[in-house]
Formats: sequence, structure tokens, C-alpha cells
Amino acid sequence: MKAALIVARGGPDCRIVAEHPAPVAGPTDALIRVRACALNHLDIFVRRGVAGKHVQLPHISGGDIAGEVLSVGSEVTHLRSGERVLVDPLVGHEAIGEDLPGGLAEIAVVPAANCITLPDDVDYQTAAALPIAYGTANRMLVTRGRVQAGEVVAVLGASGGVGNAVVLIAKALGCKVIACASTDAKLEWLAEIGADVLVNTTREDFSARIWAETGRHGADVVVDFTGADTWAGSIRATRPGGRVLTCGATSGYDVTMHQPFVWVREIDIVGSNAWRRSDLEHLLNMVRTKKLNPVIDSVLPLDEVQEAERRLEERLAFGKVMVTP
Repeated sequence: MKAALIVARGGPDCRIVAEHPAPVAGPTDALIRVRACALNHLDIFVRRGVAGKHVQLPHISGGDIAGEVLSVGSEVTHLRSGERVLVDPLVGHEAIGEDLPGGLAEIAVVPAANCITLPDDVDYQTAAALPIAYGTANRMLVTRGRVQAGEVVAVLGASGGVGNAVVLIAKALGCKVIACASTDAKLEWLAEIGADVLVNTTREDFSARIWAETGRHGADVVVDFTGADTWAGSIRATRPGGRVLTCGATSGYDVTMHQPFVWVREIDIVGSNAWRRSDLEHLLNMVRTKKLNPVIDSVLPLDEVQEAERRLEERLAFGKVMVTP
């Protein structure tokens, strides 16, 4: 089969497209003909060797997989050949594409238990856009944050994969969204997908702007997965009784804050880690009922995987970059 192989740690040239032995299904596995695999920054981190894992090379990354079942192992009874599926990338404490071989190949092997039947009215590319970014956003907003219609949700880093997923899901829930990003071009994209207030973080203090936009009450919810650079401002921008939601810290883990804001305003700080199967099922239902339409930046063939990664690595993409093996 043809696969995009990480053959060394480093830059784009460390991933090549070449022939590779097709995987073999174990008794509880399913072989999937990959129809779409969405990229994430995690794919770049794995290629660079900065994901904290040391997988054996050559390695096939790609965790967001949608396709059709080619065959199943001898102990699998709930799937059949030809069935359309979305793959849940979490396998215990490991992840497909990061710790385990992924979907940037014509064929992938996955645990059959991780296959979610894909409704006929959800196409492969839309489905593949969901698991990692949208699953993370859904768990943070819906499962952990319990965001409600009518609330004001401020999103830092809104133009990234998780960020624009947060914007779309919050709008689908009936929220007012304040989107913060670093360039006017990114803010224009965010306006197109429904953001109500746009904050250019290179020109203005996002915390002061959120405070002003909410009539000096603060946002009901501030989504901050930036971390060290923004944490203090996020706390200041949250209303009494509000929540700060976080699923990561791209600018650093050591945050500072004026602690009295937290207890005087009775602010909840809510952590969220990855997603669960129920989050993916909820997202599929949102897609089916037309409440959610994931943003897809571009669709490229497997032979152009380096260009696909370049769009992510140079932050040229808005929405999911899709590879179709």
C-alpha cells in the first residue's frame, strides 16, 4: 500500500510517501480503507519528535480517520465488510497516529471497538474533521463546561483547529462569541463562521476589550488553552460566577494570576482533557441535524502530504486540512 512515512525526526523532508507493507488485522481489529484523514498539529509534533513519545520508525501518523471496513478479525461481530465508519483515535492511554500507526495511508488497522458507524448522510471528509479538534472542543464546552444558550463565550486562539471548533459549537448552542486572534485576516474568517465580536490581540488588550464588550460584567465563559501568556487576563475577563475552561497551554504551563479574583468572584476553573466516545457521537448528531458544519480548509491527495503539513506548520490554514489517500 502507499503510505506517508515518518522516516526520521525533523522537518518536512522527514516524511515521504512510499510503498509500505499493508497492516494485518488481529482478532479484535478492523482493516479500514482510509477515505479521509484530517491533519492536526500533533502530526507535526510526532514528525519533529516533540510529542514526548518515541515511536518506532518508519511511523504512519494521522489520528482523524474515516473510511470503510475492508475486513475484521475473527472475534469481531459488530462490524461487517463495507461498513462506513469514523474511528475514535483514543485507545486506552494511547492514541492512533501518535503512539499507534495512523491513517495517512491507504489502509489502516484499528481496534474494531473504536469504529463508530457513520450515517449515510455524513460524508467522509466531514466525519474525519471531527475527532481530535472538535472532540476536544465539545468536551471542553459541552461535557465539562456545560455552556448554555445566551451565555457570552470568549475564545482565545480562536483561529486554530480547536479554537474555530469552539466558535462553531458555541454558536450552535446559542451563545454570543467573542473571538480573539492575532491577525485581521484570521478575524475575517472567524466573522464568516459566526463570531460576534472580533479582538485583534496584537493591537489591543483582550481582557480589557472583553470587559468593555460585556458592560464591565465579564464573560460567562473564557476559553483559554494558551496558558502562560494569557491566563491572568482570562481570569480578569471572567464575570462573577463564571468559568475559565482550559484543555492545554500552548504558550507555557507556568501561569500566574491575581488569586483574589478567583475567590471574590467565585470563578470556576475547569480542566478538560481530550474527548470521549460520547463527545464524538454528539458531534455526529450535530452534523446530521445541520447544527454543525466543520470548516475544511483544503483537501489534498496523499502524494501532497508535505504541502498539507506546510499549510498547518506555516499557519496558512483556517479549518481542517484533509488528506485523501
